[in-house]
Amino acid sequence: MTRIHPVLLSGGAGTRLWPLSRSAYPKQFLTLFGAHSLLQTTALRVGDPALFAPPVVVANAEHRFLVAEQLRAVGIEASAILLEPVARNSAPAAVTAALHLAATDPDAVLLLLAADHAMARPDAFLEAVRTALPAAREGRIVTFGIRPDRPETAYGYIKCGAAADRAAARPVDRFVEKPDAATACAYLDDGSYLWNSGNFLTAASTLDREMQRFAPDVRAACAAALANGRRDLDFLRLDAAAFAEAPAISVDYAVMERTDRASVVACDPGWSDIGSFDALADQLGRDTAGNASAGTVTHVETSNTLAISGGPLITTLGLSNTVVVATPDAVLVADADRAQEVRRVVDTLRAQGREEVDGHADVHRPWGSYRTFERGDGFLVKQIRINPGGRLSLQTHAHRAEHWVVIEGAVRVTLGETLDDLRVVDLDTHHSIDIPLGWIHRLENTTATPAAIIEIQSGALLSEDDIARLDDVYGRDARSGS
Repeated sequence: MTRIHPVLLSGGAGTRLWPLSRSAYPKQFLTLFGAHSLLQTTALRVGDPALFAPPVVVANAEHRFLVAEQLRAVGIEASAILLEPVARNSAPAAVTAALHLAATDPDAVLLLLAADHAMARPDAFLEAVRTALPAAREGRIVTFGIRPDRPETAYGYIKCGAAADRAAARPVDRFVEKPDAATACAYLDDGSYLWNSGNFLTAASTLDREMQRFAPDVRAACAAALANGRRDLDFLRLDAAAFAEAPAISVDYAVMERTDRASVVACDPGWSDIGSFDALADQLGRDTAGNASAGTVTHVETSNTLAISGGPLITTLGLSNTVVVATPDAVLVADADRAQEVRRVVDTLRAQGREEVDGHADVHRPWGSYRTFERGDGFLVKQIRINPGGRLSLQTHAHRAEHWVVIEGAVRVTLGETLDDLRVVDLDTHHSIDIPLGWIHRLENTTATPAAIIEIQSGALLSEDDIARLDDVYGRDARSGS
């Protein structure tokens, strides 16, 4: 049997969960519950090699190393990672993946999956995929409708058409926008309405044909972006100029609400799009007072409150119906009934030029990450974590000296005043080294376990701008960070 090709759509920014999720490190890369990130969990969900081929991932170009490292960490190798130069919603991502797969497998069947959704009962979803497969091979575009258990107003709905076998793929009668509370109650009572999960199973040729029928401008732009794309290490960069011509539109609007080939399979996999703090609280689980927590949290005489700590202790007293989220560099306190409006906070912060709106305290690089602990007049202290095999660029600084102390694992340091006198020093935990102003240097982890150092910078300019790269294994620009 020909295997299904999972396509993980990982282009979302996840601003509804700020300050947890930010554009530099959005929701799909976060470990919100369990042992893995949402991206990793999605990839593992479709990891059975008997049913699925290695996944294709469509991601923002800025997240390319995050995708690769997170998949590597769970032992998954993508068949391709397609890099979007700009965000264009799900329709361009989906048809680009379809065209890419059809080039080598004209009969390819795609399972289009949002990379940031959760499913508490993945086996139920996989059973729905098997149920949908015959219809997909017959030229249908099958979506997965979630059986509602409450009158939810945050999701779109699908009205099912009649079918002889209610367990099989049924025709879609129509798609319905997010309803008000009274309408949602009516849908629940009706019994023929399902939540729209935004995940699809279809043949690549079917999706391509329907895109040409209903969204030819999307299809043309994506075909050009793919044809003019270029290889960059393990990634395929889509052509920026061509991809930018694609309208920003979802698969639902571009095709599903217009095609006569839409089908739906009903399922109950414990699905959530984790699109709000209320949904996140449900996934974390609530106590008898209706509270949900993650991290170091203590509630006292508090009810119906979500508290999440990414570091500091959170204590609540006498709160009700509140959201409290603390990260190392930002705190959100909101009325739970208005938590869906967190985008207003993000827009306000962006207008103020606040860097916390997009960047995290932990700054991720292809070799690992760093976090700044303290900054003062002429000095800066940060922790640098290096993944196994991670290798920073060979670089110099014109305005600062550095002192490194190994606090975890072991590292290798290359340094010298010029390229002609470079030497290599291996340092174990608790050992240190000085990097004089202007000297050439490189930090790397040649071991199979993570390593970390404390870096103390001193000088007139303490900025990522004060980096001149001489060599970089990741092919980055000469002046784009460590």
